[in-house]
Amino acid sequence: SLDMWSLGCMFAGMIFRKEPFFHGHDNYDQLVKIAKVLGTDELFDYLDKYNLELDPHFDGLLGRHMRKPWSKFINAENQHLVSPEAIDLLDRLLRYDHQERPSPVEAMQHPYFAPVREGSN
Repeated sequence: SLDMWSLGCMFAGMIFRKEPFFHGHDNYDQLVKIAKVLGTDELFDYLDKYNLELDPHFDGLLGRHMRKPWSKFINAENQHLVSPEAIDLLDRLLRYDHQERPSPVEAMQHPYFAPVREGSN
């Protein structure tokens, strides 16, 4: 599931032409950057589900953020790389909860990869 998160980060960087997609200066800043995109409510739901606690250092850093729609990252330079299938795959890969991310086999069955599967027949 960690590799699928990494794939999601790379995929976001590729389709939105923003690499790295989450560019934090340190571990604390990295989580803040992620939370500004994926939202803090979802982060706190994840922490509650697994009885995890954030480092107290985050108390003054994290704030509250709504989840940003992926469409906010689409612009004239990257719109040709973004499809509904790409957005759906990205949304499944970049989930806080590792159990909600697809396995590699499940990801390869995603409609985004249909042209690859059809081309190999």
